[in-house]
Amino acid sequence: MEDLKYPIGKFEPKQFSAMQLEEWLLEIDVLPKALEYAILNLDAYQLDTAYRPKGWTVKQVVHHIADSHMNALIRIKLGLTENNPTIKPYEEADWANLIDVQIVPINVSLTMLYGIHAKMLALFKNMQAADWDKTIYHPANKNTVSLWDMLGTYAWHGKHHVAHINNLRERMGWK
Repeated sequence: MEDLKYPIGKFEPKQFSAMQLEEWLLEIDVLPKALEYAILNLDAYQLDTAYRPKGWTVKQVVHHIADSHMNALIRIKLGLTENNPTIKPYEEADWANLIDVQIVPINVSLTMLYGIHAKMLALFKNMQAADWDKTIYHPANKNTVSLWDMLGTYAWHGKHHVAHINNLRERMGWK
């Protein structure tokens, strides 16, 4: 079950390096296309299939990624413009069950993700060295997170969910 829940493992923070920066920037850049490819030609039944027992459906995962990365973009901007701002947590499981997830086509969230990632990439590629140490405070987790770790987290997060979908496709034999 752990492999179904964390198919690429859990996020592991890494020290800043130019090589790690390029790797994570590439992950941010390619995520929308990777997600688009992962859902290519899935029908309504397949989109309503959970990627693991008691897990979200593919449709919920797609909408979740857009919702999560939309919040991340706002948090990054807050971190760049304020001193350790306290961010607003949200109940991602509750968001995954809102009506928009059921009735709005997934291409809407995919289109949003292309825009969100273009903006994220523009910010991340133009940050100064000192910007990576800027932080936000997450009151639900009671921790301070650097913008460097935010980049890593969201590079991982996209790959994590694309792996859920790709692994489901493989297990089900969906071409």
